[in-house]
Amino acid sequence: MENSVGKNMAMTFIPTTHPTELLPTEERQIDIEENNSHMNLAITQCSGETQANLASVISRYVESLNQYNLHNLGYPGNQDFNYDVLAPLLHFHLNNAGDPFLGSSFSLNSTTFEVCVLDWFANLWEIEKNDYWGYVTTGGTEGNLHGILVGREQLPGGILYTSQDSHYSIFKIARMYQMQCMKVSSLASGEINCVDLKALLLAHKDKPAIINLNIGTTMKGGIDDLDLVIQTLQECGFTHDRFYIHCDGALFGMMLPFIERAPRITFKKPIGSATISGHKFLGCPIPCGSRCGHAPIFLWYAIKRKGLKGLQNEVQKCIMKACYLQHRLRDVRIGAMLNEFSNIVIFERPLDEDFTHRWNLACNGNIAHVVVMQHVTIEMLDSFVGEFLQKRSIWFKDGRFQPLCIANDIGFRNCACSMHNLMS
Repeated sequence: MENSVGKNMAMTFIPTTHPTELLPTEERQIDIEENNSHMNLAITQCSGETQANLASVISRYVESLNQYNLHNLGYPGNQDFNYDVLAPLLHFHLNNAGDPFLGSSFSLNSTTFEVCVLDWFANLWEIEKNDYWGYVTTGGTEGNLHGILVGREQLPGGILYTSQDSHYSIFKIARMYQMQCMKVSSLASGEINCVDLKALLLAHKDKPAIINLNIGTTMKGGIDDLDLVIQTLQECGFTHDRFYIHCDGALFGMMLPFIERAPRITFKKPIGSATISGHKFLGCPIPCGSRCGHAPIFLWYAIKRKGLKGLQNEVQKCIMKACYLQHRLRDVRIGAMLNEFSNIVIFERPLDEDFTHRWNLACNGNIAHVVVMQHVTIEMLDSFVGEFLQKRSIWFKDGRFQPLCIANDIGFRNCACSMHNLMS
């Protein structure tokens, strides 16, 4: 959103990023080739396929998706939704080209729904209706692109500061905009290290600061301390007109408002922009489009149907199930960490790539994580832990392999290697 009075502010609402973006290119290519071979997706018929053949292909594809979803643990996309009532809209091409607040010359649009969604988030994040601008973007990277662009336009020549645990899009954006980027170290939780941030700010006091803050890091769910970052900027002599803060709240931006005592994202504090991913917690089946007209309606429907109490209930259930998983893992001596206000459980990376693929786990170095979303059940978590234990008994049977030391990743108190063994 951009503030129409005085300093500009931007709030971009993000519908989706595709989970396979995190996979190596080679692995994604293998998946594509497997799908092609299993379902005969090659386009070879000059005269077109029959409706029956196409229906058969889609039917098999849906069956495979249902099977994958039974083990879908590692990526933050809510799969527990039902938009059947919106099916008639799929008979129309809806395109929200242009500014949603000014209307479009293309009459088949859903900008009225889009503005309703934006107004709802403006109220959630405490910015007056007439003091913001925003839109439903085509992806998480676009949301970050726009937020940081506003910062760069306000503070030309400013340095971008972001933690090493930030989403990869931030570093791509820095290269795209040819911005000087300072990678700040992170604490074991994944949260930005404000001691390191302070040292970097003091070393570059002559240039404005553009700060990317993670409201839940991708891998660990670490929440950057907004108040501490603002305090650090002030201690380094940066006045409000010499810094800009963008908040990347892809998943947690939608969860924290419904958790008691959780940090607040609010435009009453000196932030310039905030993003959330609509496909993550709310759930949206449409990931992209040229200002897609369907996505705002799906998001509008989800918010209207669930209401504040329904969303709060879903948040609490996800947090509860995440706590359950952390305790289950630690009870069987598997190192695990769960940050406060987080639904992301981090643990040692499984040694078996087939197991990792079966449970759709996201991995980084020696760690992996489960993102406990609405579709994840206690039964799924029990099955996962049971299979993990079974696999570990095979991996470590003859002593050739030992549990990985992940103390550097999640802290020694959360590590279950032979040296640390979940020290209290």
